[in-house]
Parts: sequence; C-alpha cells; structure tokens
Amino acid sequence: ERTDTSTCRPHVPDSRRCQVPPTYECPLVLLSLCLVRVSMELRGFLGSSRRSPLPLPPRPRSQLIRSAPKCHHLPALLVTPRLPSPTGATLRVGTPISTCANGACFSAAAAVAAVAAVAAVAAPPSRWRVVCACGAGSGAPEETRGPSPDLDREGMNRGAPGVPGAPGVSLREPAVESPNIWRQMKEIAVFAGPAAGLWVCVPLMSLIDTMVIGQGSSLELAALGPSTVFCDSLCYVFMFLSIATSNMVATSLAKKDRSLAQRQISMLLFVAFICGLGMFLFTKFLSTRMLTAFIGLENVHMVPAASTYVQIRGFAWPAVLVGMVAQSASLGMKDSLGPLKALAVASAVNGFGDILLCCVFNYGITGAAWATMLSQIIAAFMMVQTLNKTGFTALPVSVPSPKELVQIYEIAAPVFVTMTSKVVFYSLLTYFATSMGTITVAAHQVMINVYCMCTVWGEPLSQTAQSFMPELMHGANQNLEKARTLLQSLIIIGALTGLTLGVIGTSVPWFLPYIFTTDNLVIGEMHKVLLPYFIGLMVTPSTHCLEGTLMAGRDLKFLSSSMLTCLCFGSLLLLVCGRSFGLPGCWWALSGFQWVIFLLQKCLCTYMVDASTGVICLIFLGTILCCFSNRYVLVVINKNLPWSFASSNDSN
Repeated sequence: ERTDTSTCRPHVPDSRRCQVPPTYECPLVLLSLCLVRVSMELRGFLGSSRRSPLPLPPRPRSQLIRSAPKCHHLPALLVTPRLPSPTGATLRVGTPISTCANGACFSAAAAVAAVAAVAAVAAPPSRWRVVCACGAGSGAPEETRGPSPDLDREGMNRGAPGVPGAPGVSLREPAVESPNIWRQMKEIAVFAGPAAGLWVCVPLMSLIDTMVIGQGSSLELAALGPSTVFCDSLCYVFMFLSIATSNMVATSLAKKDRSLAQRQISMLLFVAFICGLGMFLFTKFLSTRMLTAFIGLENVHMVPAASTYVQIRGFAWPAVLVGMVAQSASLGMKDSLGPLKALAVASAVNGFGDILLCCVFNYGITGAAWATMLSQIIAAFMMVQTLNKTGFTALPVSVPSPKELVQIYEIAAPVFVTMTSKVVFYSLLTYFATSMGTITVAAHQVMINVYCMCTVWGEPLSQTAQSFMPELMHGANQNLEKARTLLQSLIIIGALTGLTLGVIGTSVPWFLPYIFTTDNLVIGEMHKVLLPYFIGLMVTPSTHCLEGTLMAGRDLKFLSSSMLTCLCFGSLLLLVCGRSFGLPGCWWALSGFQWVIFLLQKCLCTYMVDASTGVICLIFLGTILCCFSNRYVLVVINKNLPWSFASSNDSN
C-alpha cells in the first residue's frame, strides 16, 4: 500500500494516487463505507443548497476561500478505491497514525481482523486512517506536512499543538477572520454620525430662512414656500450625480485603482459644472413661468418675490452641483467628517447672513437669498479643499469620452428615475391634500414637514452601504460574509432608528401640537393621520439601507423599475383613497408606498429575486390593493367605524 497526501490535487495523475489492495470486499466493510460516503454526499448537498442573502456576483474560482477539509477517523480497511467517489469530492488518505486504538474504538474488531487475514498484502501497522474530503475543482493549494495527532483512549482526536489544520492533514490557507457584528455597528456609527449632519444642514438652512423672514412680511413668508420647494426639489433630482460619484469612486478604490478613481472624479466634476450652468440658464429664463404655473393665478401676487428668490439662488447652481460631487467623492473614500465641517461653516454663514441682511438691513427675502447663495459657494469651495487633502485633485477637470458617458448613463439614469419617482409621488401627495381645503392642507403641511425632517436621518445609512459595500462585494478584498454581516448591522440600526424616529416624530404633533398651530380644527386633522404617519416613518430608515445596498451592488434596473411601478400604483391609490378617505387616505397610501418598496427590496437582497419577479409581485400586490379599494368596500368600512374618513364635501 502506498500513501500520498498530494492526491488531493486534481492535476496529480492516477498512477500516483493512493492504492489500496482491492481485496477487502466483505459486506460489513462495504456497507460501512457506503454509509460514510452517503453521509459525506448529503452534507455536501445540504451545504451547497444554501442561498446567499445578497445578490452578489461570485468570485473567480481561483479566488474562492476554501475552508478546511472535513476529516474522519476510519479504520484503514474502509479506505478502498472500489466505490466511485462522491460528486465534487476526492478522498485523500493521510499519514497512518502511529498509535493503535484498542478494540473499544471499533466494535467490529473481530470482523476486521478476519478480513485483514484474507488480504494479499500485509496490513499497515496502524488500523486507523484519517480520511479527508477536498473539492475536486478547488485547485492545488500549498500543503505543509506535519505530524498526525494521536487518538486517546476513546478514539477521539485531541489535536496536536502547533498544527492548526484539520486532523491528519496540514493547514491549507489561513482562516478568514469571522466578522464581528458589533464591531461593524461601531464602524457604521463612526461614519454615519457625521454623515447625518450632511442631510440635516440642508433643511436647517431653509428653516433658518423661514424663521427670519417670518419675523417680517407675511407675503414674503408665503412666497418662500413655493420658491424653496422649487429649489430643493430640483436639487434632489440631481442626486443621481451624487450617487453615481459615490458608487464609482468607492468601487474603484475597492479594486485598488486610484488612477481610475482620479479620472472618474475629474470627469464627474466636469459633468456637474455643465449641469450647473444649464440649471442657471433654466432658472434665469424659465423660473417665472414655472412658479406662476405652480402657485396659480389666484396667488399671482406672490410670484415676483418668489421669482427673485429663485433667480438669486440660481447663481450658485454650478457651485452647488460641483460641491455635491466633491462631497460624494469624499464619502466614497469613507470620509464623512470633512464634508460635515464644510456644511457646518456654511450653515453658520447662512444664519449670520440672514440676521445681518434681513433683520439689520431689512432686505427681506432678497437678503435671505443672497445669504443662502453665498453659503452654498463657500460650502462648495471647502468641499473641493477637503477633496484635495485626500490626495486627489479636483482640477483640472477632464471631458468624458463617449464610452465613459455611457458608463455614467448606466448608473445615473436608473437613479434619476428613482429620485424623480419619489419627487413626483410626494408632489402628488401635496396636490391631493391641497384640493381638500385650507384646514386640511394646513394640517398636511405640518405633518409632511415633520416627516421630511425625520426621514433625513435614514440617509446616512444609505450612504454607509454605498461607501462600505463595494469593497466587500466586488473589491480586491472581497468578503461576502462580511457584506452579509454589514447588511444585518444596517438593518438592525435602521429598525432601531425607524422605531425611535416613529415614536419621537409621532409624540411631538400628538402631545405638543400647539408649537405648530393654535387652531383646534387643524390639530384635529393632524391627529387623524398619526397612525399611518407612524407606520410609514418606522420603515423608512430600513428602506434607505436596502436602497444603498442595491446601489452598491449596481442592481439599478430593478430599483428604478420597482420605484416607477410603485409610483403608478401609489398615484392610483392616492386617487381612490384620497377622494374617499380624505387626508388619512392619502397618508395610508404613503405608508403602503413605503412598505411595498421595503418588502420588495428586502426580498431581492435576501432571496435573490430578479427584477422581473419583483415587478410581477409588485403588480400583483397593487392589483389586489386596487380591487379592495373600490367604492363599496370604502363605504362599508366608513359606516362601521366610529369616525368618518370621508371628506365633508363628499356627497356621493
């Protein structure tokens, strides 16, 4: 008998494989070997049937992390090449163990001795062998032979000091460090904490403008509403540039390609500057017409003040988009503290400018516009300086080639559809609430402002996924196990954040409604939407986590198609529920909109559902909701409830 541990390698010829005399054919031996082979085959089948909880692309075969082989202590007689080897596994015979086990280790010692007497070749000195299964297609890993561990009195393996491998074989590769979920949650908190300030600073600037202008003219305060919505909505639409920058830079750095990351930053800065010039021209020549159509002819007296505010802020559009790209590049490098410092300085400049120009010099809404525009330019300049400190240069910018434009389009177009769908849905929500009367729209305005202020706290989790996931999913140091643990950490933090925001965001308008209004009718309308408000707000941070994961994995077609389909059915639900249930019906539609998105994205991230299946599920769910939202069902529900959901002007 010859033993050779190199037979684990697929390229070793058959002549070198371990040969054992084919004379041990008694039924007991064959039955025992069959049971061992069946158990190994079943274990391999169950192990291979597990699905990955992330839609991650598989590694090349040469980069797969091979775990330690499964080894078993078997009598030497059971090791025979007569039976076919299981699929995808090859049996390797280790070095014979010097210490012989007693009869208690193997109950069929007498039968084994009888079969051994029939052997044509003398049996080896040891009756025990270590049999290990290794993947047939796993390549030829390096091996360092070492002494085999002994068996104790009960035949159990004690292990040998200094031999970190499996029993009877040597160590193949160093074991991968198991991810620690608490350590990852700490890393997420360190990154997402400063990143939260980035999204809080933007609504904070608008809030400062509102507070300062509200001390002066009521007309200018009313004109500030549509003008800030106009500017902020357009800025939100251009978030596709921010997401594309963060995704591309994080992916390039994960692949250890800094030159490609530098090229992408210069290219995206050029695209942002061109888009900023286009937005400046758009607001210069078309803002008055857009505001007139948005405000309406009955409130045409607010158009001059609103148009002045929008056109002054339009001068900062190139700086706003360039600063957005520079900020996203820093976030893609996992640096959230530098952009936070820039926005903190910008917020301080905005507050000081508002007080100086509006309260001291009485410039009103014009002074607020100039202060905001100046703070945005300062923020963009500081963002570029922060980017330069990381080793990348913002200048000179480079013109993208047609191939690079196609690459940007493949990432930016689905994200643009996603962002636009959200903007359209929230605009439709406000439109339906506006058509229900002054009291209803006042209550809706308070609730939607508090809702938006709470939802921005989930954006840092999305940015965390976009910054950390590319390295683990398709980087040079790919580790799918850590990616799954990171997703679990994000979901846990998102659930806790959503529950906290839901409790706080619901308690403020419930127990402290008089800080917003003193009208009891408005407060009554606010209290009617607290339940759907809480349900929709609770799931929003977790939805942001899954969106960031899908963006990091570049599964953007599913994201955009599902969001577009949600927009279609959400609009239909708004039309049906808004006219029948009033303002609570609109907020129930918003809650369903958020939960459907969360369930679809969770389904894709966990069970690897493709885009077509997700859209089909969404269509099926939307059809069911529409079927149950007909007029007769709503009338029955409305009659059985102690309060009326129907609007006062609904006489049908």
